[in-house]
Amino acid sequence: MAKKDFERKFYLVREDVLPEAMKKTLEAKELIDRHRADSVWEAVKKVDLSRSAFYKYRDTVFPFHKVVTERIITLFFHLEDRSGTLSELLGLVAKYEGNILTIHQTIPLQGRANVTLSLNVSNMTIELDEMLAELERLEFVDTVEVLGSGG
Repeated sequence: MAKKDFERKFYLVREDVLPEAMKKTLEAKELIDRHRADSVWEAVKKVDLSRSAFYKYRDTVFPFHKVVTERIITLFFHLEDRSGTLSELLGLVAKYEGNILTIHQTIPLQGRANVTLSLNVSNMTIELDEMLAELERLEFVDTVEVLGSGG
């Protein structure tokens, strides 16, 4: 990587101050990413943008969610201690493509155990709040709490 690449600065900018050509470039890129346009020509035509403007900005403007590529959360569970509960819990997380990074389970006391999971949720196929609601509905789960997020 050239030294010049390390010297680039990036800024987080509110959409309403972006030039129209940049906004339309983002729209065109989204059409292409979502397969709603088969080519650059078709995408720029749909958003009323010149191809030259698209090519000028395509490698310089990105939606915020594309920049934040990794999201890590830590969840705390208070579970009923019975055979297969941890396996079922992990299976549900895996079903939605949550990547389990760490697992910590306490020794069960009085029929209950605590489990802490750290997950990379950047590729999940469901919204996080929907998955949390589904986890809370499991009959052996007493509580689910989000301890932290970041990444």
